[in-house]
Amino acid sequence: MDEKTEIIPVPGKSLFTQPSMGDIGKIASKHAASAIFRDYLSRKSNNTIRAQHADLELFVEYLHDISKKVEITIPTSDALQSEPDAWNGITWGLIDGFVRWQLAHSYSIGSVNRRLSTLKHYAKLASQAGIIDTVELSMIRNITGFSQKEGKRIDQRREKTRVGEKKPTHTRITPLSAQALKNQPNTPQGRRDRLMMCLLLDHGLRVGEVALLKVDNVDLDKGCFVFFRPKVDRDQTHRLTEDTLIAMRNWFAFGDAPAAGALLRASRKDGSLWTTGMTERAITGRVQLLGEQLGIEKLSAHDCRHYWATRAVQQGTDAFALKDAGGWNSISMPSRYVEAAEVANERVKL
Repeated sequence: MDEKTEIIPVPGKSLFTQPSMGDIGKIASKHAASAIFRDYLSRKSNNTIRAQHADLELFVEYLHDISKKVEITIPTSDALQSEPDAWNGITWGLIDGFVRWQLAHSYSIGSVNRRLSTLKHYAKLASQAGIIDTVELSMIRNITGFSQKEGKRIDQRREKTRVGEKKPTHTRITPLSAQALKNQPNTPQGRRDRLMMCLLLDHGLRVGEVALLKVDNVDLDKGCFVFFRPKVDRDQTHRLTEDTLIAMRNWFAFGDAPAAGALLRASRKDGSLWTTGMTERAITGRVQLLGEQLGIEKLSAHDCRHYWATRAVQQGTDAFALKDAGGWNSISMPSRYVEAAEVANERVKL
């Protein structure tokens, strides 16, 4: 044997037997299979990973629920998200049953569809790893979610159609209410609230994007600010609207803005400001409280994004410009945020 010939140990074969290309290929496939889930997760944002983990957690809850009288080992949500072997024994019947179980437990149609999509993604990965065979995967792929029309019909037959506090529809904000939300007292907390509401109502920022804003993101001389959109993984620049520019100047002029770090500061119960920035949760709670003060129940930061998109279209903004300004990847997304006009052809120009 040539001294330069490398002997590669192959399971089930003698060390003195030179492996074939097929043997090497099997070893390579085994290593690739073990890395499939890791590679998939490395490409996803932290928000996507967290959302999918929550979907898998509910799937595990379902598995425990249907197997109460049978002693079997059920994989954890962590294993389902990271280990191909955890999908051994997961069939189309279990996933189809999960869909029906959610409907029976009053989960919204949108949530059911999203979780089904998550399970299909991971089943595909498990199939690539050789755990789920192609026939089973084909049957899993054939499980379909529900269209808008189908969802409405199903909801009409269910007593309860939603679990938790999430609203089935957004809360409508009028231009007068929007202005009232921005007209906050001339106090440190009021100036902070005014700037926060301007960023949400005039720029349509997501709550996470507001929380991530830093002092050095703002250029008052140029009248613009740069911010990061985690959902689409890119930076974007917005020119400050007139109201936002005034609110931003006051925030800095009165010395409310910190020297560095998070742009917005958290507040105490007495209205004074902390040195720390506002979390997403704090922004959400503050928006709801400001809404309640105006008689608007359960107002959310996301409602402000709906208002911004609707207002932009009413003022003549085209769909492509709105998609770019709102940080959406698809042209179809803005349509979900724009309220239908009371008169259907009101915005039609002939």
